[in-house]
Amino acid sequence: MSGFIGDWHALLVLVLAGFLPNEIWRMIGLWLGGGIDEGSELLIWVRAVATAILAGVIAQILVFPPGALASVPWGLRYGSVAIGLIAFIATKRSILIGVVAGEAVLLAGQWLLG
Repeated sequence: MSGFIGDWHALLVLVLAGFLPNEIWRMIGLWLGGGIDEGSELLIWVRAVATAILAGVIAQILVFPPGALASVPWGLRYGSVAIGLIAFIATKRSILIGVVAGEAVLLAGQWLLG
């Protein structure tokens, strides 16, 4: 299993350097933005820009996969994104279910392919 997960030190660095600093800013944003109207023009524009950036990052990862993802066949990468999108739509836009479904397909496919 350790070969499948990889080096645990890298995962620890990812959590400490990538996840935790971002979560602090997200919590501050929730605290400061609690009273902002969600239907305002500015917030709609911010949401559109954030969605476009996320779509661009996902497209770049699919087309030019970095690191270990480069060893995953393109059909499995695109298939896992398609299944994740279908699960997202089928569950009335549940991001959690979409991500979990896509990752499950990617992990199961890579496990089956060896």
